[in-house]
Amino acid sequence: MKPGRLITGAALACLLVCGQHQRVHAESITSVEDASAQEVVDGMANKFARGVANTATGWLEFPKQIYVTWQEEGPAKGLTVGPLKGVGMTVARTLAGAGEAVTFFISWPGFFDAYMDPAYVWEKE
Repeated sequence: MKPGRLITGAALACLLVCGQHQRVHAESITSVEDASAQEVVDGMANKFARGVANTATGWLEFPKQIYVTWQEEGPAKGLTVGPLKGVGMTVARTLAGAGEAVTFFISWPGFFDAYMDPAYVWEKE
């Protein structure tokens, strides 16, 4: 197995195990001053894992945007506008993921909140 696939698989497994619990719990905390040391570490870990996941899966925005545009606006726009949206969202999600992974230790925006909404490519908008 290639190292890149192993890392991606490990990051996604981590997200599946701890991602939703951390996200729900972190929404009740507004600042680092209000949080315990464990909550801060959990926020950092969640932000880092989310960043790695978005960097690795950003390319999925391309087919997603074609599909979503096709469903919402019809086949003609799905085949013409969808790829353009897909390229833009692929770049945006990949860069946002890299930014989150690099700045995981900074509690910005909010309390380690996601840079993009939805936080992951597989979540509904």
